[in-house]
Amino acid sequence: MILIGERINTGFADIKQGVLHKDPAPIQHWARKQTEMGATYLDVNLGAVSSKAEVMCWMIETVQNTVDTPICIDSNKPAIISEAVKVCKQKPLINSTTAADAVMDQVLPIAAGSGASVIGVAIDEAGTPKDLDKRVENAGKIMAKAMEMGIPPEHVFLDPIVMPLKYMQEQARHILEAARQFTLFSDPPPHIVCGLSNISNGTKHKKLINRIFLSMAIYGGLDAAICDVMDADLLNAARAAEFVMNREIYADSFVK
Repeated sequence: MILIGERINTGFADIKQGVLHKDPAPIQHWARKQTEMGATYLDVNLGAVSSKAEVMCWMIETVQNTVDTPICIDSNKPAIISEAVKVCKQKPLINSTTAADAVMDQVLPIAAGSGASVIGVAIDEAGTPKDLDKRVENAGKIMAKAMEMGIPPEHVFLDPIVMPLKYMQEQARHILEAARQFTLFSDPPPHIVCGLSNISNGTKHKKLINRIFLSMAIYGGLDAAICDVMDADLLNAARAAEFVMNREIYADSFVK
């Protein structure tokens, strides 16, 4: 399971204050903690705190001076992404492109030119799809464009767009089926990823819903998630689901 730690994000108050005051301590703290819990990538999200590429680069360099975990560059601004990939010591994951032509034409060349992997979010100029077919169409468009530009399938992460269960309950089954169909696009298939915490937005039992949805999505082919890697129960549920799917060799000590 590819685990992308979500915590270095200016949506969290401590990270926001750290960025505003150029205090590396909270970024260093969460870089260490998430790495200790087994994060494959650390998502670095500048958010709306700044539009300056040098601030994102400072965040990335702070992480890299603390741990060796690869970076997931979380930005919707191509100018920031293009500068951020230059300071990454290892091949990063770019989060993200959409299926909109104007976005793909800016983001995918950066991934192709740098050897980075890229998350493709199944939305387009019309916004977030409300049905299965449009999700599959948008993801297929991203996949085709990526392959046209020489980006191999194993460097593409397709995101079916997880919507809050509390407010859009009918969407959950479309999301799960879309993820399954994404795996049929190529051989080897692309990675399937989601922003897991979206599913439980606004709910009372967030951790339980996250665990159940992640387990069901793994059955459908999902092999990556932007998630709370500090939630040991969530990680254990993911490991157990992967045993059930015969992706990992079972061991009695897996929860350790």
